[in-house]
Amino acid sequence: MIDVNKFDSMQIGLASPDKIRSWSYGEVKKPETINYRTLKPERDGLFDERIFGPTKDWECACGKYKRIRYKGIVCDRCGVEVTRSKVRRERMGHIELAAPVTHIWYFKGIPSRIGLILDVSPRVLEEVIYFSAYIVIDPGKTTLEEKQILTEKEYRDKQAEFYKVVTDPEETDLKVGQVLSQDDYMAAFQKFGAHSFQSEDAFIAKMGAEGIKDLLKRVDLDKTVAELKQELKEASGQRRVRDIRRLDILEAFLKSGNHPEWVVMDTIPVIPPDLRPMVQLEGGRFATSDLNDLYRRVINRNNRLKKLLELNAPRIIVQNEKRMLQEAVDALIDNGRRGRPVTGPGNRPLKSLSHMLKGKQGRFRQNLLGKRVDYSGRSVIDVGPTLKFSQCGLPRTMALELFKPFVMSELVNRELATNVKSARRMIDRQDNEVWDILEDVLKERTVLLNRAPTLHRLGIQAFEPVLVDGKSIRLHPLACEAYNADFDGDQMAVHVPLSDEAQAEARLLMLAAHHILAPKDGKPIVSPSQDIVLGNYYLTIEESGCVGEGSIFEDANEAIMAYQSGFVDLHSRVGVAVSSMPKKPFNEEQRSEIMLTTVGKLIFNTIMPEDFPFLNEPTTDNLVNGVPDKYFLKNGENINEILAARELVTPFKKGFLSDVIAEVFKIYKVQRTTDLLDDMKTLGYTEATNSGITVGVADITNLKDKKRIVAGAHKKVETISNQFRRGLITEEERHDRVIGVWNDAKDEIQDKLMASFDQKNPISMMSDSGARGNISNFTQLAGMRGLMAAPNGGMMEVPVTSNFREGLSVLEMFMSTHGARKGMTDTALKTANSGYLTRRLVDVAQDVIVREDDCGTDRGVEVSAIMEGTELIEPLYDRLLGRYTMKSVFDPETGEKLMGANEYLDEKTSQMLIDHNVEKVTIRSLFTCKTRHGVCRKCYGRNLATGTAVEVGEAVGTVAAQSIGEPGTQLTMRNFHTGGVAGGEDITQGLPRVEEIFEARNPKGQATITEVAGTIVAINEDPATHTREIVVRSNEEEKTYTIPYTASLAVAQGDIVERGDRLTGGSIDPKHLLQTKNTASTEAYLLAEVQKVYRMQGVDISDKHLEVMVRQMLRKVRVMDPADTDILPGTLMDISDFEDQNAATIKSGKVPATGRPVLLGITKAALETNSFLSAASFQETTRVLTDTSIRGKNDPLIGLKENVIIGKLIPAGTGMKRYREMEPIADVPIEADEQTVSELEKKYKSEENLYERIKNDKAPNNYE
Repeated sequence: MIDVNKFDSMQIGLASPDKIRSWSYGEVKKPETINYRTLKPERDGLFDERIFGPTKDWECACGKYKRIRYKGIVCDRCGVEVTRSKVRRERMGHIELAAPVTHIWYFKGIPSRIGLILDVSPRVLEEVIYFSAYIVIDPGKTTLEEKQILTEKEYRDKQAEFYKVVTDPEETDLKVGQVLSQDDYMAAFQKFGAHSFQSEDAFIAKMGAEGIKDLLKRVDLDKTVAELKQELKEASGQRRVRDIRRLDILEAFLKSGNHPEWVVMDTIPVIPPDLRPMVQLEGGRFATSDLNDLYRRVINRNNRLKKLLELNAPRIIVQNEKRMLQEAVDALIDNGRRGRPVTGPGNRPLKSLSHMLKGKQGRFRQNLLGKRVDYSGRSVIDVGPTLKFSQCGLPRTMALELFKPFVMSELVNRELATNVKSARRMIDRQDNEVWDILEDVLKERTVLLNRAPTLHRLGIQAFEPVLVDGKSIRLHPLACEAYNADFDGDQMAVHVPLSDEAQAEARLLMLAAHHILAPKDGKPIVSPSQDIVLGNYYLTIEESGCVGEGSIFEDANEAIMAYQSGFVDLHSRVGVAVSSMPKKPFNEEQRSEIMLTTVGKLIFNTIMPEDFPFLNEPTTDNLVNGVPDKYFLKNGENINEILAARELVTPFKKGFLSDVIAEVFKIYKVQRTTDLLDDMKTLGYTEATNSGITVGVADITNLKDKKRIVAGAHKKVETISNQFRRGLITEEERHDRVIGVWNDAKDEIQDKLMASFDQKNPISMMSDSGARGNISNFTQLAGMRGLMAAPNGGMMEVPVTSNFREGLSVLEMFMSTHGARKGMTDTALKTANSGYLTRRLVDVAQDVIVREDDCGTDRGVEVSAIMEGTELIEPLYDRLLGRYTMKSVFDPETGEKLMGANEYLDEKTSQMLIDHNVEKVTIRSLFTCKTRHGVCRKCYGRNLATGTAVEVGEAVGTVAAQSIGEPGTQLTMRNFHTGGVAGGEDITQGLPRVEEIFEARNPKGQATITEVAGTIVAINEDPATHTREIVVRSNEEEKTYTIPYTASLAVAQGDIVERGDRLTGGSIDPKHLLQTKNTASTEAYLLAEVQKVYRMQGVDISDKHLEVMVRQMLRKVRVMDPADTDILPGTLMDISDFEDQNAATIKSGKVPATGRPVLLGITKAALETNSFLSAASFQETTRVLTDTSIRGKNDPLIGLKENVIIGKLIPAGTGMKRYREMEPIADVPIEADEQTVSELEKKYKSEENLYERIKNDKAPNNYE
């Protein structure tokens, strides 16, 4: 066997008949499968043991040789080799065909490959291959032409001209009335019968694949290619397009060494029997793979054809049989590609070889890209409030099953069991010793937990298992957000990393503690929610007039003790001597003063790091700079007077707690942050319990004014209806106004309701803290439900005026179900669409990996804040953070140099630039990165998941795809119609807009852009055609743009415009922008457009993820003029390959090719990759394989997918060559001198030691 990690590329090609025979272990001659009585494979059949190997390990078919000692012997009685039965998964057979047949992929694909080689139309080919017409192979000296099509009648007539038919017996040696045996008759017929005396001028014409094969054999590739190249110089239009296509395919045959005639088959390979099994069901019936039926049809027809040929049957019968054989082979290769598919029982189309590869259930996606694994289990998840952050609870029985081999090994090692068998029995009996050993085995080990759907890398994390009773897996409550898990019946899968390397990687890279930041935006994904938020909110509430208000304490402990003894309330505002506090957070002046706070805040601050600022109010100022001066009492000031005059401080809400975690992570990194998270969780749960906050029906107060507001709304609706009946307003206006009235009524009720709510109301507290619920929930509970969504996407005019506290009437209930159903269907559709988008994104970017430290580019991208009109979409700070500068940055006012080139922008420096009012910065960007097949560290910048510089080997493409796809389900699915409002156009938003951008489709409501730079000299209106004309004039030319009357103008007369500027509102077509302006503008536009969609929905995604995608969409060039290169015009190729070819051409003193950049949608870009394995496993499997096999394409195995498919380690992370090829460091000899030691240390440092690198990746990095 080949060592899968030892080869660097994989090639695909056409198999010649000899190659197919060389694979085969024997010819399959009979259609039989197994004997139904003995259940043994039939001889020469589809399961023959002589061809494919024995069905039982080390045993021949007749049983003469049994056991391994006869290994390799071929039985003299039954002819079966004694070997392992698994060879039946590897050994192939073959079928020798009585007549050649064409391979349907190469004849039926679009374009037809055989048609292109022969320059014959697919329609004509079909007539020849399926025996409706003859094709002239050699015209001889006739007036016919090569490849001319003849009908049966034309063929006969032509034959009569050139063949002499004997009619007089005297010209033969036979007598009238002589009786001939069949053999004698045949011999005489051959000698004197029809077509006997052929003239030299005769022609040759044939039907079927045989004729096609002869023609393909006659193709002189070199000569045809030379002729086509000559013809291309003059050709134009459709002919030119066809010539380029033909040239492409003929050159592919020339380069690959494939022969054109190999697309016609004389021999068909038979795949190993264990890949098309036959199994006996209970009841004596058999279930078999469809392939066996398809092979059986081929063998039956082939054998019948052989018989007919032996019998010299009439030509028409033979032709019919050959046609049936061709159809049988077509069905075997790709059933349903031509004509009606062959069906099995119940009219189900049979699954052919092509279907085994295609689609979600095909070989690629079902078995090669994802496999079922052993050492895994799944169960329902449950909350584990007592777990530490990196722990999970595993049910005992599950853990025992998962770690069975380890427990068995330990039982034997400790001599508690004599052998493996008795160890297994001990485990089955669940002896007491087993549980102790299981505990020991689990120490220091990690397991992986995964929740489907795995939308991003945080969907699989490593935890240290803790044994728990029961059958459910316990999950830490703070890990839920990353998994998007809740405890309403969700299930999770557990996997055990087996090897030491896998354990090390799981612990160092995948442990939950390392996943505090979300890769999409670098903000904490682990943030307190629900009870934890509520508890900490309750803890930090301030109230006036509580027990013990104004007390002053010597230190925090005294205050807490006073609270526990009942002398002071949790929410009381008290004073504490600062001198008793840790030194770091306070300055010298403050240390002699008394700080105003509450007992709850003192308790809250006990969980914070000692030198972290004391948190007294939920503001960024307090978080970063410490407690503001207004909270400190100078000596002699009256605390009660100051408290009376002071407003209450708001408690700590969800958002602030997240900010606290982010700040702690920034300063202290992983370990301290996880401790804080655990402490915050415990504190939150404790205080939420102590608070006794719960929801009761009495907490929902009825609004007194509601009846009046609803009655008023009814009146307004009546007035609108009267106006409509009088014909004063249209139906559409009436509908819109009614909807408006009810929305206003609901808003009024909502506002009054919020004003009437008491801040101590439990529901109000839950909402205000961010723990659960929002205003809309209360309006529905205590106000009115309002308007419901109609199934067609609009709004129903009749509102639900009741609320849930009062209860709904039957009619209102039914109206509500409409809205609920719409919600459910939308969610389901959105999930499917979002998942498909993610899949395409992953596919297009899966080979983008950080490949080097610095690509040395001299180009950057100028960034500024992204604006939509006056609305800020993405601030400059977000665009700078974690990147490198390309050029020096100067203060716009003073001209002072603020930063040099190639310097790292962290939080401090980014904020410094903003403070100096810098509006534009040129940064290193992925758009200008020169690294091939990936990106460099400098152009990428910070790894958002760790907050440190990205490492070589990081799979940034996949992370980018997940970061864009994962929030996809939060986007809307709607297209907004502005409903006839003047100047409005349909705006596509949400998920459809993201898809529209990434697929580079023509947008809905497309904007007109100018192709010339100049001045708007006139805007003329033409009432007759309902259009406007915009005239743009430059120095050289004048251009007029006609736009519809309804389109909103983006320019006015006298405006100066640049090429690519929009003249009307709407979305720009990026392909048009690329042609009109340049690549950089197109990249910036695409990035800004995607950011608009996500940010408007409140989803933050870092620019760099979008840059990865847009870069992949723009990595191809279309060759316009090949000049002196040997590239074909119109070829699509990678920019880097194009530049390489041109560099070589210039070096040899020739003229380089010219090309223009092309914008491809992500689907097209994924299919245009250099890896045929990746493309075939994505979409259009048969088309990709057809094309690449003709080209004899080489897959360089650069991306992730292709390596997963062939079972190689992926070339990312620790699977990269640079990490795999590390040598272990030699042991230092004990008596080594200092010089030896220092040399070894140098070697150690130069070898980028993997584990050190991984560990350092988690520590704060120094950016010099």
